[in-house]
Amino acid sequence: MTVDQTPLFVVADVHGHRAELRDALHGAGLTDADGRWSGADARLWLLGDYVDRGPDGIGVIDDVRRLAGQAASAGGEVQALLGNHEVQLLAAHLLGTTTVPGWPQQDGFRGAWARFGGREDDLRRLGDEHISWIVSRPAMAVVDGYLLVHSDTTRYREFGDSVAAVNAGIAAALTSRDAAGWLAFCQLISDRGAFRDSEPASPDDAVATMLDTYGGEVLVHGHSTLTKHFGVAPGDVREALRYADGRVLAIDGGVYEGGRVLLTRLDEPRPSAAT
Repeated sequence: MTVDQTPLFVVADVHGHRAELRDALHGAGLTDADGRWSGADARLWLLGDYVDRGPDGIGVIDDVRRLAGQAASAGGEVQALLGNHEVQLLAAHLLGTTTVPGWPQQDGFRGAWARFGGREDDLRRLGDEHISWIVSRPAMAVVDGYLLVHSDTTRYREFGDSVAAVNAGIAAALTSRDAAGWLAFCQLISDRGAFRDSEPASPDDAVATMLDTYGGEVLVHGHSTLTKHFGVAPGDVREALRYADGRVLAIDGGVYEGGRVLLTRLDEPRPSAAT
């Protein structure tokens, strides 16, 4: 196994807060004053939820796509995972007000998307290039010993027992036009809270199950905000939160709840793992 010595940064749940992401990247030296990549060979992974809740989700996607090209030209890397809000936005776009028997949402997928923070401007500006980008996003990766996912759930296992199988299974789900299947998919990828009560001694420890199945030594996730789900006051959000005996790192700073876009450097070099 090789050890990658280049800087590795992660950030999650920008939720349309384009200016805040730009400020965070510039403050870390990854971009210049004009928003262009200046991070040389650094690596940046975004863990999903670019859209909804904030003022310019499509602009965030455009910035990430642009930075990926600039970073690659400079010898760096910008990669982006799929979040549940991208799935919900696609469901609203593809299925509109379609309902599913037994589902009480009378205005269908579009109504559910709006209820969870969907912004009409994101839906209106969603173009073919954005859809192509979203459906090509992986759902998980292992980088330098970190298992990167969007949601703090074990339900990724329903798609397979390897990173490649999960990514292939979710990619296939995104091609479906079956309304019941989309509803189940949205619910699965929106699940949360699986790791907060995990104890290493437990035979069904959720964290160990994920790490043993997919690889890595530490699981890194967004999705569940430090502000609402971990009880950190918005003004006190300063750094990512380690929990579950140090095996999990929560990085959603709850920017739309008054927190911040929490760009986090994973400083300690760790062995790379195949994905």
